[in-house]
Order: sequence, then structure tokens, then C-alpha cells
Amino acid sequence: MNIAEIDPTHAIDREAAPFKVLSVDGLTGARRAVLTTRRGTVQLPAFMPVGTQATVKSLSPDEVRRTGAEILLANTYHLMLRPGVDIIEAAGGLHQFMAWNGPILTDSGGFQVFSLAHRRIVTEQGVDFRSHIDGSTHRLTPERAIELQFGFGSDIIMPLDEVAGYDSDAQTQRLAMERTHRWLDRAVNRWQQDARRLPHTRSPLLFGIAQGGFDPSSRRESAAFVAAAAVDGCAIGGLSVGESKEVMAEMLAESISELPADRPRYLMGVGSPEDLWKCVALGIDMFDCVHPTRVARRGGLFTLDGRLNVTNARFQRAFEPIDPTCDCETCTTYTAAYLHHLFRTRELLGYRLATIHNLRFMQRQMELIRNSIEDGSFKRAINTFLERYRAADAVAAQEQRRLWSAANARSAR
Repeated sequence: MNIAEIDPTHAIDREAAPFKVLSVDGLTGARRAVLTTRRGTVQLPAFMPVGTQATVKSLSPDEVRRTGAEILLANTYHLMLRPGVDIIEAAGGLHQFMAWNGPILTDSGGFQVFSLAHRRIVTEQGVDFRSHIDGSTHRLTPERAIELQFGFGSDIIMPLDEVAGYDSDAQTQRLAMERTHRWLDRAVNRWQQDARRLPHTRSPLLFGIAQGGFDPSSRRESAAFVAAAAVDGCAIGGLSVGESKEVMAEMLAESISELPADRPRYLMGVGSPEDLWKCVALGIDMFDCVHPTRVARRGGLFTLDGRLNVTNARFQRAFEPIDPTCDCETCTTYTAAYLHHLFRTRELLGYRLATIHNLRFMQRQMELIRNSIEDGSFKRAINTFLERYRAADAVAAQEQRRLWSAANARSAR
């Protein structure tokens, strides 16, 4: 089958909800669910590897799939600049272009534009910015962001939003939230126009993004606005932008309190192993983050005892796997000493093997999370994980448990 084609057996039944909760943990807010897209069903909770520029760095699509990933994230900002939507459309769509036949979620580019700072001008119409590549000028509007993602052939589309940093004043955060709401209305209108050109069961899903800065009442207000919109899922944005873990957990709990139970909840840009566990406990279903692949390229590898740096001298003669319990290609084939050698000599294979391991570690955690929700052992499983992860630092482990417990209590109110 041509990768760009949509398998009719995977077409969405718009008479039925694309999201279905299968079970809920009785002691926390953790949920086991499935999300049906036009290119297949995604088991939730799920972690999405980030393929910013139509590639998960250093891996082939088949290697990514073997880690257990069912869905990828790609970036509208980067793809609109290189190679451009015209090239992707001429290739038959993003799936055909990058040889990935599973679902793809594309973000709108809002966070990337936010990070440009001195290169952008935000107005009610949209964002004017200069490319970080060649300085060329571009405009991204709510309508254009939707149009681009339809051109890519995305399965889940994200609307343009305005992100305010943690150090922004309250008025700036408030104005950014209100503009995000107005932009969402425009995005929904454009999505509906473009979706009418497709068979009813083959249109992509549209999520809304709740903002609200770091004011609890604004977080609740924005989440309620998104919940009332004609969207298929609810994302939470504007977190993990410089605030402490404690503040992030508090704002997340406030947002979740206003989100509906019958739609998926997607926490954008958060993906440390401990965050996955704690945020699932609060009721989050979907995650994405560059963290696992980025630290892998620096020699950082995840284990159940915490992250280790394979470039350290102690691994020079470590002739055993990084993690003997891991079933990834890296751990079943190579020793820690070999990875140490690859990183010390800056061989490209090292980046690939470390990335495979970290992504498989993340997917193994998601599998364990899903299974524990199903069999009723989630609370025991999360406590076991948090007690062991980074166990060498007992104070940090205790703080992780305290923050999770406090945030979970707030979400239950």
C-alpha cells in the first residue's frame, strides 16, 4: 500500500467517538484508553517520539517502530521552512515523504515561534517572523497553520497558540491566553472548511490548546474554553517553560480539573520518565518531548535507577549491557564499554544506539503504565518506580513522591 494512502479499515467512524476510555485507576486519575485516527489506533497513555524535521534523529522509521512507538510528532514551523509544504505535497504527503505509515501529530509551530523572541512580531492576525535559517520573512496565522497541516497530511492537527514564558508578567500571560482562544475559533472554522473536502470518515482530528500562564484561575478558564470548543482532544500548553516541577504540577492539576473525561488530554513538551508517571496519575493521556533523544545524543541513558552518563570513565571496562533487563537492540547486542568507546570517539553509531535505548525505555514505561492501570496495580507501580528512580539521591526521590501526592490530591478536588 502506498504510505500516503489511508487504509479504509482504519477510517474514523464519526458517528462514534474516536476516543474511548477502557479503564480508570480507582486510586488516582490514571486512565487506560484508545484513540482512533485515520491511520490506526493509538494505545493510551502514549509517548510520541519527536521527529521535528520529518525524522527522529539518527533512526529509521522501522527502528522507531521497533521501540514500540505507534505515533510520531513532527513540527509545522520547521517543515514549512524546509523542505516546504509544496515539496511534501508533491511527495504524496508527510507519511510517504518520511516512510512512516502510522499516525502523525503535527504541532502548529507556536512554541518554536515563541522561542524565536527577537525574530517575531505577534499581532491579532498572526505571527510575523524571520527564519532562523536564512533570515527570510514569513507569516503564520491560525488559518495558515491549519492549511499547512492539511497539506502535510497530518492525522492530528494542532492550532496556532501564543505561549507566554514563566518570567512573563501576569498581564502578558492573560493577553496570550485570550488571543489563543480567539485563534482557536479561527482554527476551528478553517479546519471545518478544509475537512468538508474530504470523506467524512477520513478527516484528521483537531485538538485545542489550553494556556493560562501560571495563574490557577486562568488555567481553569482556558481549559474550560477548550473543553467547550468543537475539538477532538484537549492539549495543555505553556508548561515546562522554566517553572519548577512543583509549579508545573499545580498548574497541570488546575487545567485538568476543567477538561472533559470523554476526550484525550495531551500534555505538550513534557517527557522525563518520572514526569510520565506522575502526569498519567493526574489524568494525562498523551506526551511528546525531545528530551529522551536529545540526552541520548549526549551519552545520557535511562535506567530504572535513573539516568547515567555512558561517557564516564567507569564505563570504560563495563562489559555488560547498559540495562540487563532491557529488550532493545542496544542492550541485547552491545556492552556499556562499547557505547563508551563510541561516544569517546564521537562515532555516529553511538548516537543511534543510545537513542534506540532511550526510546525503548520510554515505551516500556508506557507499556507498564497501561498494564498496571488495566490490572488495578497502578498506584503500587508508580510508587515502586518513584522510589527506585534516581535512588542514589534519596532526597530527590522523596521530593518526587511529595510533589506527585500533592498534585494528585488537588486534581481529585
